Amino acid sequence: MARLRKAIATEETIFRPVGNAVLVSHGFSGGVPKEVIRKRQNAMHVADLPKGIHRSQELPDPALGALWDSIVLNKKLKDQLLSQAVLNFTVRPKVARSVIPLHGVILLVGPPGTGKTSLARGLAHRTAQAFPGGRFRLLEVDPHTLTSSAMGKTQRAVSDLFSQSIAEAATQGPTIVLLDEVETLAADRSKMSLESNPVDIHRATDAVLVQLDLLAEQFPKLLFVATSNFPEAVDSAFTSRCDLVAQIPLPDRVACAQILTDCLQGLAKTYSPIGKLITTSAMDRVAGECIGLDGRALRKTVANALAGTPETAMDPSRLSLEAIVAAARSARANRSEGNARK
Repeated sequence: MARLRKAIATEETIFRPVGNAVLVSHGFSGGVPKEVIRKRQNAMHVADLPKGIHRSQELPDPALGALWDSIVLNKKLKDQLLSQAVLNFTVRPKVARSVIPLHGVILLVGPPGTGKTSLARGLAHRTAQAFPGGRFRLLEVDPHTLTSSAMGKTQRAVSDLFSQSIAEAATQGPTIVLLDEVETLAADRSKMSLESNPVDIHRATDAVLVQLDLLAEQFPKLLFVATSNFPEAVDSAFTSRCDLVAQIPLPDRVACAQILTDCLQGLAKTYSPIGKLITTSAMDRVAGECIGLDGRALRKTVANALAGTPETAMDPSRLSLEAIVAAARSARANRSEGNARK
C-alpha cells in the first residue's frame, strides 16, 4: 500500500542511462521540466506496483485516445459507454445509493478480438478528458498474478488488492480500474463444485463482491471497467452489481469495410501504392468475405496477405486485392474448422 502511495505521489521520477539499462530513481529532478517527467512517469515501473496491478498511469493519455478511435463500433454504443462512465463521476458523489444504487462497474462482454480491452483503456482516457484538470489515474489489474494453489492465499490476495491497493489509489483522486478477464476473479460459483474447485476460488469470488460493495460506499469517484470473453462464466452476483453490461459484437459488413480501410490507409503511409486498393467497391467486396471475423483477425488477415508470397513480403507495396480476399477466405475457413472441433 505504501509502495503505491509513493509511486502515485512522487512527481519527480528520474530516468538515468546505465550502460544498456535505465536506472529509475526518485528524488529531485535537477531542472528536468515537469512535463517531461510526467510523460516518463506516466507508465510506472512494474517493480513499484503492488501485487495484482501491472500498470498505473495518469489520465488523460492521447495514446489511449487513439485506441478508442481505432475501435470501429456503433456510435450509439460508444456514446452510451462514455455517458455511463461520466455519470459515475457526476452523480455518485452527490446522490445517495439508496436513491440510485450505482456500484461504479461497467462490464464489456463479447467474443475474443472485438477490442474490449482497448475500448476499456480508451474509455478511461475519454472519461478523464471530460473532466479537465481532474487528475485521473488508470490502474490495470492482472488477475492471474492473484491466484494460488495454497489455501487462503487467493482470497487474501484479492482482498488486499481491493481493500488496500485500489482503495489507496482512490484516496489520491478519481480512479478507473481495468479488470480484464474478470471471470478469473469473479467465477460463477453456481457452476463450481467443492470437489473439483478449491474452496479458495469460491471465497475469492465472495471477496470480490464484498469489496465492490465496500468500495462503492467509500469511494464515489472510483470506476471499474471489466471485460470478459465468457460472460456465462462470470458470477451472477457480480453481473447484478454492474451499472451497465455492454455486448461488444463482431463487426458487420460496414464495420469490416471501415476496419480494412483504416488498416490499408495506415500501410499506405509507408507503402503508397497500397492506397490505390482503397475504393468503396473493393472494400465492400473484401468486407463480404470477412463476415464472422473479429477486428483483430481482420487486421491480421491483411498481414497474412502481405506474407502470402516472398515477393510481397519483401515489397509490401505489391499487395493486391486478390491476396487480401484469399487471406480472408482462409481465415474464415480456419475459424469455421476451429468452431467445428469445439
